[in-house]
Amino acid sequence: MRIGLCLSGGAAHGFAHLGVLKAFDELNISISAISGTSSGAIAGAFYAAGYSPDAAFDLISKRNILKLMRPAFCRYGLINMDQVEKAFSEYFGTKTLQELKPKLIIGTTDLNQGINVYFREGDIIKPLTASCAVPIVCKPINYPGHFLIDGGLINNLPVECLTGEADFIVGVHVNPFDHQSQITSFRGVMERTFHLAINNNVEPRLKLCNFLIEPPVLKHYSLLSLKDAKKMFLAGYEHTLTLSDKLFAAMQA
Repeated sequence: MRIGLCLSGGAAHGFAHLGVLKAFDELNISISAISGTSSGAIAGAFYAAGYSPDAAFDLISKRNILKLMRPAFCRYGLINMDQVEKAFSEYFGTKTLQELKPKLIIGTTDLNQGINVYFREGDIIKPLTASCAVPIVCKPINYPGHFLIDGGLINNLPVECLTGEADFIVGVHVNPFDHQSQITSFRGVMERTFHLAINNNVEPRLKLCNFLIEPPVLKHYSLLSLKDAKKMFLAGYEHTLTLSDKLFAAMQA
């Protein structure tokens, strides 16, 4: 059976994806293809390039990709992604998407055309950087024929692109909605707005997944809370292990 893993975007919540991948390794579940956007694409890229989930966690958390985003004050955004692109180049070198195993599909949004663009071959760096370029805040990435930003803008759970690549698709959504949340700051308003927007485009895609992993404890952590990175990593790992019996049963159904 070909297993596909769809990793949602979610900023710092994306550390949970690495925990899920660690659990899959321990459960000896072989993954045929991974799709992802934003932090899900980052986690998938490191894993498919041969980094263990623990090694990827150490690299990403210590390098702190978010701090590499520096003000650009250009006509298209406030943050320049050049340093992020440089960091990705150090980790992935000249590898192409075709060389990765499992297969990786990176979801982005073409801002001009208003459509999702999925990358399955060619350069890793540009599509991966574009997948992390938050709309308005970050400078879009020019790529031949495209003007690219974060794929989560219109599809934060890019499961459709796994059709034909997998017989059984596991969706990993790292943005559980906290209905009891109390907004007390401007930052809280921004995060809540983000949650509402992406949850709206994720909901209809959940039915395309054969199994869903959504660690509930993540709703207690801020999307930008890098100090809780290890807790979120463990949340993904531990929650996946608790679902192992149900997961294996679903795979055998």
